[in-house]
This record gives sequence, C-alpha cells and structure tokens, in this order.
Amino acid sequence: MESSSLLQNAGQYGILLVYLIPIALIWLWRVRHSRIATRRHHEALQKTRQAGLTEPASLHPLINRDLCIACNACAKACPEQDVLAIIHDKVELINPTHCIGHGACKRACPVDAITLVFGTEKRGVDIPNVNPSFETNIPGIFIAGELGGMGLIRNAITQGRQAMDAINKKDRSTDPERLDVVIIGAGPAGFSASLGAMKHKLRFVTLEQETLGGTVSHYPRGKVVMTQPAELPLVGKVRFRETTKEELMAFWEKIVADTGLKVNCGEPMSTITADEDGFLVTTPKTSYKTKNILLTIGRRGTPRKLGVPGEELPKVTYRLIDPAQYRNQKVLVVGGGDSALEAATSIADEPGTHVTISYRSDAFSRAKEKNRQKVTTAEAAGKLTVLMKSNTKEITKDTVVLDQNGKKIEIENDAIIVSAGGILPTGMLKELGIDIETKHGTA
Repeated sequence: MESSSLLQNAGQYGILLVYLIPIALIWLWRVRHSRIATRRHHEALQKTRQAGLTEPASLHPLINRDLCIACNACAKACPEQDVLAIIHDKVELINPTHCIGHGACKRACPVDAITLVFGTEKRGVDIPNVNPSFETNIPGIFIAGELGGMGLIRNAITQGRQAMDAINKKDRSTDPERLDVVIIGAGPAGFSASLGAMKHKLRFVTLEQETLGGTVSHYPRGKVVMTQPAELPLVGKVRFRETTKEELMAFWEKIVADTGLKVNCGEPMSTITADEDGFLVTTPKTSYKTKNILLTIGRRGTPRKLGVPGEELPKVTYRLIDPAQYRNQKVLVVGGGDSALEAATSIADEPGTHVTISYRSDAFSRAKEKNRQKVTTAEAAGKLTVLMKSNTKEITKDTVVLDQNGKKIEIENDAIIVSAGGILPTGMLKELGIDIETKHGTA
C-alpha cells in the first residue's frame, strides 16, 4: 500500500512538473527578454538626452505613471514605432522628437493613462482656447487645424470637418446678405471645412491669401506628406498612407473640379470686426457680413527675418519653391526645423550644388528623425555642411558672414533661404479678444 501510494504521489508530482517546467521556462524567458528590452530602451533614452533631442515638436503624450500598467499597447499603436517604450515596468517617451501628434497612443491605452499635451517645461507653446466644438471664448469664432496646434494633415482635416458640423447646428441669420460662415485659410482644415459647408448647404466663402493647400502647397517639390486615413465631406474616406505633395495637391484640385468648390485664392483677410449680428470680414477686394468665422490659418504667420545687413538682397528668400532653381549654386539655409532640413537636403540632391546649414542651437531637436537622417547622409556624402551654434551676421552679393562660437566664418554664397519660423498671429487673436494660453506640457 505504501509503495503504491508513493508511486501515485510520484506520478502526480511528475505530471505537475510537466506543466510547471514549461511555465517556468517561459517566465524566465520573458524576464530575460524584458531586461534586455529595458536596457536597450534605456540606452536609446540616454542617447536622446545626450543629443539634446528632448523637446517634442507638437502635440505629444503625457503618461500618468500611477495608472500605467505597462501593457505596451500605446507603443504598438504609434505609427512612428520608436517613440514610446517600456523601461522598468513603465512606459517612457524615449524619442520625443519623433512624435508628430498622431494621438494613436491615447486611443490605444486601456486604462486612460495618457493625456495629449502641448509644450514642455522648457518650451511653452501658445494655443488658443477652444471648446470641444472648436469655438473660442468669442461666440461665433471657431479655430481648427494648425493654428490650434494640429499640424498633422489628418488631424487638421478631421477638425475642419467637425468644426463645420458644429457651425451647421447653430442658428442661421435671417439677413439674406449675411453668410453663415467665412472660412479663412484653405489648407487641410479649411479645405475640409469648405467641403463640409457645401455638404450642409451653408452660405459661405473661403478666403486664402495664397493658393489652395495653404502651407502644404509650399512644401518642397517631391516632399513626402504623411496623411493617415481621413474622411473628407462629400468625398468619403481618403486612404492615403504616404504620398507626395504633388500627388496630394492633384487629388485636392480634382475634388475642387468635381464638386465645384470655390476658393478665393489671393484674397487675404484684412480685418475682423464684430457687428450687430455677427462679424464683418474685410479683404483688399471687398467685405463680407457673416454669422460665424472659422480660422484655419497656419501658425507660421509673417516669416521671421534675421535683421542683418544685406538681408534685403534679392538672393535672400524665406521659402523654398523648387530645388532645381539652385543647381550649380552655393546655398545657405538658416534654421533647424523640418522646413529648413527639407529645403537643405532637397537642394543638396541637385547637380552641382553645395549647401550649408546654419543653426543657432546644438541639435536639430525640433525636426523629425527622417529629416535628421537625410542631413547626416548628405553631410557624409560631402553635399552638405552643418554649422551648429552659428548665426548670420552679414550678407553680401557673393558671400555671407557667420559667427560660430565667437569665430568669424565667411563663405562664398549665391543664395540664402531663411527658414527661421514665423511671427505667430497671436497678436491678431488677442485683438479679437480670443483667450490664448501658453502650454507647458501639463494637462
């Protein structure tokens, strides 16, 4: 009996071990894999900090460590793939400058541990306050797209559509000469809003100071535009994943032709004043009485100038139109954001050119990783020279004088492109009475 009982117990232990050993091995493998991954992610975070690439360019996630369960759903959902990672059982932002504001991480988090924020402790971002319908504190004035902080094309398209849905629900004027809405700006948000106004049969006009597409239309030739799937009124789902500026503009122009949408290009807004039943919008051509206004202008505003001798020379411009026009020239690009790096690398690809980038800081912390990699590749190929911590001091017909850490540098030069950002239209918004808040990375 005792022998039989021992054998029975041994058999039970054997069966138990058959289950426990694989479980233990799997657990040990996961622990080891987690430690290796944590070490790799921590090294990536340290490199990011050492390179000074710690400032997100736009909307980005703020993670509540008390709520985070380290499920990694946010990291897997991020289209940029290497922005978030688990370190010591909590999610960290390991590559802040790679984040471009998709917001997919927040939607994927099962415990609501992520808040999307603008700015950081070091760098504040001025954002107009709007309610969930995109209406400001001034009833009847709405803001959508880049001016509200949403530079990503998909997000801007979505906001423009949603803002127009909200305007459609408001009471309309009984004055037959008063429009339901004036849309100012024909970039992604304004284009989407205009189609929405057509869909809702609103009386409207769309004003654009330059051309259809707004900022997008002035991207360098061949620039790849990230457009995650979005929905356009009257058109439906736009399933672009990655397309060039030219392809996107051709698509928009076809929509204009197919729908009959009218955009008043070359007609900038001059003033906005309140009247008895809404607003009066004036332009250099005419004026419009309207019940509502939707501002979809960009954040660039007036190009920021260098304020140095010689800047008035015709070789100085503030936007790249066509890289081919700089063939066989020595070009200086001033700035360290995406527009500067894109301009520099696209010109560097043209035959016979040599490009110099001058940037006042010690890292391209505001630019996307893809653009930084292109600069590194072009520099290694001898097509491009990078002068960090440098400032333009004087421009002459054939040269440009720079200062780098107190050292004077004079280089031969045929053309200069200043991509130093712009003076934000904050003043105009404040004159209208719109509340502006400087965001410092807090919820």
